Amino acid sequence: MQVNEGDMKKYGIQVTLPENDPMAQSHLLGEGWTGYRWFDTMAGRDEAMADMLRSPGYYRVGDQPSVILTPVERDEAE
Repeated sequence: MQVNEGDMKKYGIQVTLPENDPMAQSHLLGEGWTGYRWFDTMAGRDEAMADMLRSPGYYRVGDQPSVILTPVERDEAE
């Protein structure tokens, strides 16, 4: 699928795994796995990130998702 530069969203959340996370094993996500979610606005990205940082309601009390969330922006020159 080809994406037009004008369709590229600028504000994103990079999702990575902590060092030595069990999900980083080669038969699961693999070492160095990274995912992104992109948004049109910084406010939309920040709202989604705040929501992603909340503990999911279906987790056991005390359990936390083992992901690292980092706000990112595409470079204007891209």
